[in-house]
Amino acid sequence: MTEREADTAQLPKLDRPLQGEDIPWPARLRVLAAWFFMLAFVTFVLVVRLPLSGQITLDVGDVAPRDVIAPRQITFLSEIQTEQRRELAANGVPEVYDPPQARIGRQQLTLAGQIVEYINTVRADSFADAEAKAAAIAAIEGLDLPEPVADRIVTLPAPAWERVAAEIQVVLERAMREEIRENNLADERRKVPARVRLDLLDEDAAIVSEVVQDLLAPNSFFNAERTEQRREEARAAVGEVTETLERNEVILRAGDIVTDLEVEALQALGLQQRAWSWQDFRAAVGFIIVLGLVFLYYLWRLEPRLWMRPSRILLLVLVIAVFMLAAKAAIPARTLAPYIFPYAALSILLGIALNPRLAIVVTALATLAIGYLTGGSLEIMTYAFAGSLVGMLKVRRGDRLANFAWGVLYISVINALAIAAFRLPAGQWDWRGLLELSASALGNGLLSVTVTVVGLYILGALFGITTTLQLLEISRPTHPLLRQLLLKAPGTYHHTLIVANMSERAAEAIGADALLTRVGAYYHDVGKTIRPYFFVENRTEGMDPHARLDPYTSAQIIITHVRDGIDLGRKYRLPQQIINFIPEHQGTLLVSYFHHQAVQQAGDPSKVDKSQFQYPGPKPQSRETALTMLADGAEATVRSRRPSSIEELDKIVGESIQSRVLSGQLDECPLTLADLATVRRAFVDVLRGLHHPRVAYPGEPKDETPAAAAPAPEPAPQTNGADEREEEEGERINKPANGQSAF
Repeated sequence: MTEREADTAQLPKLDRPLQGEDIPWPARLRVLAAWFFMLAFVTFVLVVRLPLSGQITLDVGDVAPRDVIAPRQITFLSEIQTEQRRELAANGVPEVYDPPQARIGRQQLTLAGQIVEYINTVRADSFADAEAKAAAIAAIEGLDLPEPVADRIVTLPAPAWERVAAEIQVVLERAMREEIRENNLADERRKVPARVRLDLLDEDAAIVSEVVQDLLAPNSFFNAERTEQRREEARAAVGEVTETLERNEVILRAGDIVTDLEVEALQALGLQQRAWSWQDFRAAVGFIIVLGLVFLYYLWRLEPRLWMRPSRILLLVLVIAVFMLAAKAAIPARTLAPYIFPYAALSILLGIALNPRLAIVVTALATLAIGYLTGGSLEIMTYAFAGSLVGMLKVRRGDRLANFAWGVLYISVINALAIAAFRLPAGQWDWRGLLELSASALGNGLLSVTVTVVGLYILGALFGITTTLQLLEISRPTHPLLRQLLLKAPGTYHHTLIVANMSERAAEAIGADALLTRVGAYYHDVGKTIRPYFFVENRTEGMDPHARLDPYTSAQIIITHVRDGIDLGRKYRLPQQIINFIPEHQGTLLVSYFHHQAVQQAGDPSKVDKSQFQYPGPKPQSRETALTMLADGAEATVRSRRPSSIEELDKIVGESIQSRVLSGQLDECPLTLADLATVRRAFVDVLRGLHHPRVAYPGEPKDETPAAAAPAPEPAPQTNGADEREEEEGERINKPANGQSAF
């Protein structure tokens, strides 16, 4: 049993399209297991450092293990150097102080007057001796007078003291008019002796200096708010600093101590990989879970049949895993690799192997993952998505080699436009760089298509996917099996060519896979090469071998050509999709001629086992195999009945199609009534070019009957092994009573 048959057997019989709720639990569990594996693997790829990624993990103070060289020329904004220059400018701004406060000078002058009055009181005290007076003066709060100075104040004559007291007020006032800060208070105190009158004695001048120095106080204070404002203005006046690294410039040498400037350069070049951390792991897990849930919901709602195909789910997971692993290894630490990496190969492969809608969704989600790897680079994300989408839409099913060639051009052009859209408006006129990027865009197109072609071969071998290249290869007449069909069963080979032309024309008309239909039709009757002379199209003369056989044996010989065809297809390693044409083009039809003969011999239909005359099936599961069934029946019927006009030809084709519909052969394929009407017209267009009256040439006997495209059937009943008579009898039995066709 094939994978498709096994999948179909698991599904309940539905009278509506398959939905997610109809998927059996074993299929759900398989997909969920694959989904969890994909999430875990992609998370691992995003977080873990790959040994061949070209990145290096270095922090400030580390020792460089090897030389690190710039892979490309780059100019980047150096935030570290910009901040350093701004700090230098801010530090160059002097501290701002408020203007001197006169209030503080007046307070100090008042305090000086009070001190002088107190000293006068102490000097006038007649009850205290000189020693006590000196001690009282030395104990004045706010003054720190040396003992000799205090003694001098006590013993100083009154006139001299009055001059000293007056000078204290004058000098203090003069000093307090200056701007005195806390940081220059000592300097101002040292200036006091120079401000004292020169006509005073040294001892008296010392008294003035000591008192005034102690009474000096700061009158100008630091203004932190204005200072910070001026420093911010100085910072803002410094422009951003850019740093340029030339290609092959040495950033670090082995053994160097890493500084913050070098770490910044590594980050700008994409060479710096952060060390693993739980924070990065949690961020990656959250990011991937969001994308994974979106993807799983899409599969549930719009791709329910994919859940029933384990090999296709495995293919999807494998392609995504390989893509992400290659992207992580190639993109982050490279110069041109992000522009050469074949993003479009993912979408083209999935579009051909699965379906375009799924390819678009996967491409969109993969683009977000690429953005994660590139630090949110909108340029790379646009570059990857645009090229992938255009490439997939151009190549489509890959049914023509020309589409692959055009795909290279389309991908390259859209890549170049994406680069121009981001580089030119930004004023980056590095012509050398633009030339390199343009060459990378072309390389991206070539590599994308090359990877696609190679990938199709690999996926076709691993998962049994029928690729365009496989179909083209096995469609050549030199293929051993087709060669064998031509040599052993030439009549069947001729019939096969006509059926292939009819099927291909109809497939093109209804939008089915024309190439698959044509190649499948080539091989639908290869089983007849085992016993070719049991089929009338391969006999030109001689005795009919069915004449000596009973109907049961003859029917089994006819039916066996299906099993023989499947065995030959597997022996010659035909793709499974081609092998499906062999049983499905007959479906579960009856070998009606021999069944009718058996009924006549038995005299009672109930005594005949109908299953002995029925093809094993299955019925056509796809539009392509259904078209081959219809073309096979229509061609055989037209060949046996030999229509004499286009109208009669059209009627015969319609009746042949209707007989298949009424027998339920098309119940399991997605053909519509509108499709059948289109198919009928396509068949007639092909057959009327083959079955037409021929003009008799001079000297040639006139033939009143139209020439047939195939050898005429032998007279019945001796030639009762012909497929043509099976078709004719089937048409007679299934023909509507009024003789009209619904198609």
